[in-house]
Amino acid sequence: MSTRLIVFEDDQFDHFLPLAWVRAVFELKTGATTLAHKIERAAGRAVDALLARDYLAPVIQRRFPQAKVNTLESLRDEETLFVNARVCGSGWTPPADRLALWHGDTLACWRTASDVTAIRDYASLCAAARGADRADFTGQWFDYIWDAMLANPAQITADFAAEGRKGIEGTMHASAVIFGPQDQLYVGAGAEIHPFVCVDTRNGPVTIEAGCEIHPYTRIEGPCYVGPKSILLGAKVREGCSIGPMCRVGGEVEESIIHGYSNKYHDGFLGHAYVGEWVNLGALTTNSDLKNDYTPVSVMMNGVAVNTGSNKVGSFIADHAKTSIGTLLNTGSVVGTMAILVANGAPLPKYIPPFAWFLNGVVSKGFGLNGLIDTARVAMSRRKVQMTDEDEVLLRHVYELTSADRMEYVRKGRRAAARK
Repeated sequence: MSTRLIVFEDDQFDHFLPLAWVRAVFELKTGATTLAHKIERAAGRAVDALLARDYLAPVIQRRFPQAKVNTLESLRDEETLFVNARVCGSGWTPPADRLALWHGDTLACWRTASDVTAIRDYASLCAAARGADRADFTGQWFDYIWDAMLANPAQITADFAAEGRKGIEGTMHASAVIFGPQDQLYVGAGAEIHPFVCVDTRNGPVTIEAGCEIHPYTRIEGPCYVGPKSILLGAKVREGCSIGPMCRVGGEVEESIIHGYSNKYHDGFLGHAYVGEWVNLGALTTNSDLKNDYTPVSVMMNGVAVNTGSNKVGSFIADHAKTSIGTLLNTGSVVGTMAILVANGAPLPKYIPPFAWFLNGVVSKGFGLNGLIDTARVAMSRRKVQMTDEDEVLLRHVYELTSADRMEYVRKGRRAAARK
């Protein structure tokens, strides 16, 4: 009898904001793949069911058509393996015994032959798992979103080894060079590497997926992953970057994750950052990833400054956010879903709430949700992607969820503007 695989979110998804407003934690990326894919690889099978926040269910179902979402009724009389989305599947082996593994008070993994059909969410899952034999989880674990970003170089290397792909299936111009071991490079079918490109594999592997285009004078340092149909335009891609699919990247990028369909077309620096989908970073947009006193960076989470424990942390930029030319982002900045930032010549506040504008030095409501959605629809159509009804409903729901937080900052902005 085969063992079913169920991946679930726990009740601390807010540790992965702002990216987790519009996606489940298991859809976040580190290395070349999502957290869900790494767990699938460790379990040796595709996911059978997923447990996440109810409002995400329609878009999750579209992204995982083979899986049940928030219902386990079809999993009767089956051995079942539950795995928390925060478990890093790379190098991890699921338990062979029927027991529950806990990371402190948080359920990490549970293998069971019990009837699980009544389980609907994390609370009911924990209630069921507490009756099982217990052990401590000792694998790699993601506490916060910056853990996924900081793990990116090692995860790129692990994913390259797990995939086992190497060699050049696309085209590489004779004047382009591989600086380092050739067996640490994979170039997918249809990818084009133009003249005067340097791919440095001395410190880690490089994957350039199918359909990518690497323009002249680009330097790529491994470990690095460039997703399908992405374009690098004379970019300096430093070590530890995951880009794409369908991104356009120029300037300098270091140890950053860019989820997909996002633009950093022009010069500017992006370091130790995590960027969602459909983000547009205007020319010369730059983030700081190191404080002048070299002390650990703090990040605003739910109104509280959380110490990351790392002195190299840049920005966390959510889906559909946009920055103007010359935007300067401070260390540990958080930019909410659909936020629009207009530069004012100084580093911006470290927190911009979802769906807000930062204009003339203060946070404001901007031109409203309908205008933001219309703009997003146009931006998506430029990549020949249609915003679905489920996408729009999701964005409108997140707008309501974040209303109180946003209005608090808008009121502060109004008071600041009145004092000028």
